[in-house]
Amino acid sequence: MLLTEGQFGAKNLAITWVEGAPGSMQAVHGHPDNEQIYVIVRGRGVMQVADEMQEVREGTLVFIPPGAAHAIKNTSDEPLVFVSATSPPFDPKELNAYFAYKEPEGRS
Repeated sequence: MLLTEGQFGAKNLAITWVEGAPGSMQAVHGHPDNEQIYVIVRGRGVMQVADEMQEVREGTLVFIPPGAAHAIKNTSDEPLVFVSATSPPFDPKELNAYFAYKEPEGRS
């Protein structure tokens, strides 16, 4: 978590730095009352927002409207790194559930 409600006077924004291992996938989830963006910093993958799938890579910005089911999968051989900004901020206790990555199948 780079920024959460109350840090530096922030009231309406949460920012996270997320790294996903090669082949990993974020669980599909949504935020009923929050807008969100993902900005891809490094790597490439596939992003799902509602019923749409989009290939993403360094420099891609994806907007996620409130309530839209979304997830991202790392399709590369390197880490997929992105910054997420959410407004209003979600509860930091939800971070593990929302940003947990599933390990690729066949790995232990």
